[in-house]
Amino acid sequence: MTQRDVISDLTAEAEEFEELITGIDEAAWQRETPAPGWTVADQVAHLAFIFRLAGTAASDAELFGAMAAKAASDFDGAVNAALAEYAGYAPEALRARWRSETDTAIKALAAVPADQVVPWLVRPLPPAVLASAGMMEMFAHGQDVADALGVTRERTDRLWWLALFVTLTWDFGYQARGLTPPSAPFRFELTAPSGATWEFGPVEAEQKITGPAEDLCLLATRRRHRDDLALTATGSDADAWLDIAQAYRGPAGEGRRPGQFKA
Repeated sequence: MTQRDVISDLTAEAEEFEELITGIDEAAWQRETPAPGWTVADQVAHLAFIFRLAGTAASDAELFGAMAAKAASDFDGAVNAALAEYAGYAPEALRARWRSETDTAIKALAAVPADQVVPWLVRPLPPAVLASAGMMEMFAHGQDVADALGVTRERTDRLWWLALFVTLTWDFGYQARGLTPPSAPFRFELTAPSGATWEFGPVEAEQKITGPAEDLCLLATRRRHRDDLALTATGSDADAWLDIAQAYRGPAGEGRRPGQFKA
């Protein structure tokens, strides 16, 4: 495939997300999303918080360390505290705060040399991988907002970064459930939105996942149930993985019900 630039792609994703939330009325900001208890405004506030963390990690390691230490013992509590911090914002002010935090984070990540690492919540990450994690957050929470607003999102090959991130974090679903992951990695053969073929993992792997890249991203962010996706597993381990896949650490959450989004 053509070499992609993660900073350019993350910038484009942010612009697309901003289009999604620009011009919606107050009632839409307070609309419930498929994530139980989260409104559209909560989703935007969460993204602002996550990108504030990422921007701080890339620009001020000492300050990030202090922020991470507060979140280490109770990350969900830290997230909820962040949502409370943004609760008093009017819609336009919240949109502007999210945009400022995101732009600052993207610029900070772009300034980190590719061969260095950025401190993060579990272990330091290369800036491209942390930017890919940002793509995952934007995809997941953007999907929740789109579902709440009744908008169908058009996907692009910027999803390559999220597909890569999913394959790098394929063991997170096991960790979240206290399970031991298989010793051998899986093979992923995916169809991009453009129709191109993306391949990750060893060619000789016995366990394999095939299907649309978008479906893999929806599965691993737990925004769609596997029954509603066109993913195929080869091998019992790969099949079991489709039930527990997640591209983020911590509790899996409720996920989505089979048929919840069928037309």
